[in-house]
Amino acid sequence: MADSPTFKRILLKLSGEALTGSGDYGIDPEMIAFVASEIRSVTSLGVEVGVVIGGGNIFRGTSSGASGMDRVTADHMGMLATVINSLAMQQALEKTNLLVRVMSAVSINEVCEDYIHRRALRHLEKGRVVIFAAGTGNPFFTTDSAASLRAVEIGADILLKATKVDGVYSADPVKKPDATRYSRISYDEALSRRLGVMDATAIVLCRDNNLPFRVLNIKEKGALKRLMLGDSVGTLVN
Repeated sequence: MADSPTFKRILLKLSGEALTGSGDYGIDPEMIAFVASEIRSVTSLGVEVGVVIGGGNIFRGTSSGASGMDRVTADHMGMLATVINSLAMQQALEKTNLLVRVMSAVSINEVCEDYIHRRALRHLEKGRVVIFAAGTGNPFFTTDSAASLRAVEIGADILLKATKVDGVYSADPVKKPDATRYSRISYDEALSRRLGVMDATAIVLCRDNNLPFRVLNIKEKGALKRLMLGDSVGTLVN
């Protein structure tokens, strides 16, 4: 591994489910503290970090739980769920002595800042972790799309999608233990094979802006730091 980080600025996409730990929903204090320590290990290398968190551990607009509900209303509820997760992550990161700003695509001035592109860049340049909440601020767009959008906007070197699995597989490894794990695939392969890496809009946005992204297991201790130092972790999509 290298002695210095291979990336100057990253965008970390966390699924809401990644915060549940061993539970089925909600926020596990131990898990969110663990994720915060992993992010802290990266900032200690001098890497600038932006974060996007999903809201599926609280409410998912496209889930069966939203059956019969207007999609726009359900998506707005999902956006608010991401704000809850973002505030929880902010506190967890601050406990590691990091400076953190939550910036929301939906105005909630009493609890966090509005997302303003130039202000976000300024926060990152000052070494603050910036958590981008409320998705894109629009219904019908996932937090995967929001992560791709924010990564492009802030000029991230790479988008990291942190999940509960250690990369991209040819099939669901839980259902098919013999599924093949890819170390590297192209954007078009991810789209044509419908591997479920990210939604199509997010992948196309990365492809059209030549933004590589990598899928890794956030529960693997030290994986994030090893990746910053040049180790091959998870699956690279470029």
